[in-house]
Amino acid sequence: MDLGMISVKLIIGFLGLWVMTRVLGKKEISQLTPFDFISSLMLSELVGNTVYQEDVHIGQLLFSLAIWFILSYVFEKVTQYARKTRGPLEGSPSILIRNGEVDIREMKRNRLDFEQLLMMLRQKDIFSVREVSYAIFETNGSLSVMKNTEYETVQKSDLKLTDDEPGLTYNLLEEGRINEEALKSLGENKIWLMEQLRQNGHTELENIAYVEWQEGRGLFVLEHKHERHG
Repeated sequence: MDLGMISVKLIIGFLGLWVMTRVLGKKEISQLTPFDFISSLMLSELVGNTVYQEDVHIGQLLFSLAIWFILSYVFEKVTQYARKTRGPLEGSPSILIRNGEVDIREMKRNRLDFEQLLMMLRQKDIFSVREVSYAIFETNGSLSVMKNTEYETVQKSDLKLTDDEPGLTYNLLEEGRINEEALKSLGENKIWLMEQLRQNGHTELENIAYVEWQEGRGLFVLEHKHERHG
């Protein structure tokens, strides 16, 4: 293929992408919605596949960029000004934890399990579900968290606190299934877990959505309908 034609196509593609970015606005990677991410991939494929194809002329490249720009611009404006369409088109945030209560149904709707929820909480320097008052799963896949007031960060010197800190959190049970690996890491077994649950009034595993253990704080049990603390 003629190197001059490749150069021209690359320049057109570069300028086209630059114009689209300037017009549609700048967004950080963390602010991209799933649609934004897929749209970026499609646009890169569109330009990349036309650059090295001899049978694709410059006019076709310009036409493709123009159509994609118009669609992206219209979609952006519709979601910006027609607020009623924003939810159906872009999705809406989901409240996973409300007033300390985990919404199991909302988690399942977003295809999340407790391991994934714990991972996102750890990224917020939160190592236990019990510390959370509100957790909102944003449309870009990030998690916004409001801590319970009793777990808000304070200066130890202000309250004359000791250096004792709680340990890591272990996910011992989820949706009635015992996590043998977590128990092994904790140095305990299924008999110990069942005894701990029995002491806290829990005898039916199928009624339990989630159980965690944290050194210094003990057992935390989340039932399908309500929470109970041990």
